[in-house]
Parts: sequence; C-alpha cells; structure tokens
Amino acid sequence: MRSNLKLADTTDLVTSEDELRLLEEAYCSHGDTVHYSQRPKFFESCDGSFLYDATETPFLDLQMWYSAVNFGYRNERLNIVAHRQLDRLPQVASQYLHREKVELAAMIAKDAEQKFGTKGRVHFNVGGSQAVEDSLKIVRNYCEGKSLMFAFEGGYHGRTLGATSITSSYRYRRRYGHFGERAQFIEFPYHFRGPKGMSKEEYGHYCVQKFARLFESEYNGVWDPKAGKSEYAAFYVEPIQGTGGYVIPPMNFFTELKKVLDDHGILLVVDEIQMGVYRTGKLWSIEHFGVSPDVLVFGKAITNGLNPLSGIWAKEEMINPTIFPPGSTHSTFASNPMGTSVALETLKMVSENDFGDSVMVKGAHFLEGLKDLQSQHTIIGDVDGLGLALRMEICKPDGFTPDKATLDWMSDEGMKGDLVVDGKKYGLVLDVGGYHKNVITLAPNLMISHEEIELAISLLGQLLARAERR
Repeated sequence: MRSNLKLADTTDLVTSEDELRLLEEAYCSHGDTVHYSQRPKFFESCDGSFLYDATETPFLDLQMWYSAVNFGYRNERLNIVAHRQLDRLPQVASQYLHREKVELAAMIAKDAEQKFGTKGRVHFNVGGSQAVEDSLKIVRNYCEGKSLMFAFEGGYHGRTLGATSITSSYRYRRRYGHFGERAQFIEFPYHFRGPKGMSKEEYGHYCVQKFARLFESEYNGVWDPKAGKSEYAAFYVEPIQGTGGYVIPPMNFFTELKKVLDDHGILLVVDEIQMGVYRTGKLWSIEHFGVSPDVLVFGKAITNGLNPLSGIWAKEEMINPTIFPPGSTHSTFASNPMGTSVALETLKMVSENDFGDSVMVKGAHFLEGLKDLQSQHTIIGDVDGLGLALRMEICKPDGFTPDKATLDWMSDEGMKGDLVVDGKKYGLVLDVGGYHKNVITLAPNLMISHEEIELAISLLGQLLARAERR
C-alpha cells in the first residue's frame, strides 16, 4: 500500500547557492560548528587531499575533517570495501554478531596485548564522545562508583554531558547547569607558553611534580594516606593535545606521570580519537611515550570518515563480561557492519609497506617547511610536529602575544580560492585551535605527496604574506 504521507519537497525549487543559504538560515541548527565563519563554504566534491567547490577550484585540505579522513578523500581501497559491504550486509542489530566486528576487535586487542603487555577487550560505539561516555562507565564501575577524574588544561574529550565534564573549556558547560563531577584540571607542559628558562624536559618534570604535590598529605584534598586511597578514579589524557593546539609534550612527561598514577591507584585513560590511527606515525600516539594505558579510546580516522565507528580497548579485569555484562551500555548503531568492515580494511592497509615510516618522513619534510616559513615571518611564534600532527602558532609581530584575529582572517582568506601557484588558483582549508585560538592545527592527508607538501608550504606562505601586509 502506498503511503499518503508527502513531505514538502524543496529540491526542485533550489537552483542557486544563495537560495540554499536562505534555506539553511531558516531551517538548520547553528548549534554545531558550521557557523564559526559567517558565510561557510559550500563544497561539491572531493578527492585525495582536495575539496572542490562549484567552480571546481581545488582547496588543499590541511585539516581533513578534524583528522577523521587520514587516508584521503574517496580512498579507493576503503571505498571499495564500503560498497561491497553495502551490497552484502549493511545493517544488522547489535544483539547479533557479524564477522567484521569480531575480526576487528581481535586485531585491535591482539595488537594492544603485544604493545602494552596485557590482555584486553574492545567495545564499540559510534562517535568519539559516545566512546568517552562508555569509558567513564567502565572506569566508574571498576572503581566502585568513584566519579571524579583528573584531566588536562587544554584537553578536549567531546561535548556530550559526561565528556564535557572532563573537557577543560568552560564555554562548553556554561549553558547547561552545574557540573558537580567536573574534572580537576592539571597543567599540561605547553612549553612555548611555559615558564622561561626551563628546557622542555625540565618543564615536563615540573608539571609532574606539581601534580604529585596533591598526594603529599590529606590536606591537599585528594588523598587519604591512612587508607592509601585517592578520591579520583582516573586521569584522562590526550598524549598530544588536539583542540588545545597540537601541543606535544616532552618525551619524559608521561613516564613520570604514570609513576605517580600507579603509586596512588589512579587509572590512565588515553584519548586517541584525534591522534590515533597513524596521525603521529604510530597506530596510537601514546606509543611514542613509553607507557601503557588502562583504557584507550579511539574513533574518527579508523573508518577514514566513512560510516562512523568509535570504541574502547580496556584491560581484561575492567571489561570482562563478569564485571561489565551485557547491557552495561548500548547504542543502536554500535559495531555497525559498514563501520567495522571499513575499519578492518583500514588496519590491514596501514600494516603494509612501512606506513608509519612514510608518515614520519613526510612529517619531517612538512615541519622543515614550517620552520623555513617561521624564519621569514615574524608573526609565527612557534612551530612543532610529530609525524603529520603539526602546529603553527600565529602571534603579534613580537612573536609571542597570541593573535586570534589574524588567524581568523587567514582562515577566511584561504577560503576565497584565489591563491595562485604556477598559474593555477587554489583555496586552503585550515583548522583553528589552541588555548588562545591562535594555532593552525595541521592534520593533512597521511597519503599526501611530497609535491603537495611543497604546495601547502607555498600557499601558507602566501597567506602569511597577505596577513602581514593587511
């Protein structure tokens, strides 16, 4: 029987971008990130490292959907798997099993056991914030209801209510009432803006010692020395801060921090949602720092921005079916077969051909180009990078005072699509982050060519020159 229900169809009436903007203004929520610019760009197609507008102008994307499309737009190998799954088993309720879920979980868990020295299990969800929520349940359950967490200044873990409580920015909490279980935020070793006269390693040690002081006596407020127990359950960390501005800590920092946590029975939860899946040249960015997490949260790039999939790896004692039984958490689309099939192929792909080494070589090339730009432009205060997670901090001409206004202008200028290299017009897609929103957080396609890296440096140079002339 044919339904009598008819939805108002405006498709045939829309003939121009201006008309689309009128519809968007009237009917689309602005509650997401889309209106950080007054006039967001419309894109029509994409391929590799580029987005294309209606005029087919190529826009070199240096943020790749917030590091979700690590392996390039329309990656042929991953798209083939998605199409194949769409034709075979695109949907199945999560109370049943499918091959790709089991194989993917086993691959992640076996890899973690080899790297971290302990057996664990994998639990899936849809988005990064939802996986963080699930991790909070796992932690609170394992720690017998302890609900207080440590997290870092500058840290970002999502915008659901639970994830917001451990995200340092008050602006994400301000309109939603009191957060009685808000995390206690600890200083992160952001060396460029840290105390002068300290090396990066000395500053990392200083930050750990400041944190350790909380456990000196009961009067510091978090530790009962008689019982040997902390009021706090876990410390949520991004090994490299994402929205905080791609801040890379010294290599000694996490080993020293982990010792304090272990001495006081506090879990280490590692958020790899933005830096995982080879953004830094390793599957998980925590691998650079020589410590093993108790819980690891992942998402974004594991499906290259195709069907959303996120998840958690946790130690066996925290997540086995006896302690975390069926129904402990649920999402209708968790472990969906479209997502798990693409994620499984993603992990197979990066296990081939020294993928991590390639990322490190390209990252070194890109960072060298950024340092060269820094030597030419006084408004660049700092550049740094690990693999293809790179940062450029835009400052006043003194090279230190944050200059958010100039970076906002540069971001809008890049979206005009009128930068010229070798007689061809390009646009440039940038992402803004940092404590003062003055940092270009660079997350290019991990399969970017060396020629495209040179193009990126040239386009950034043009933008910087325009900014200094304005």
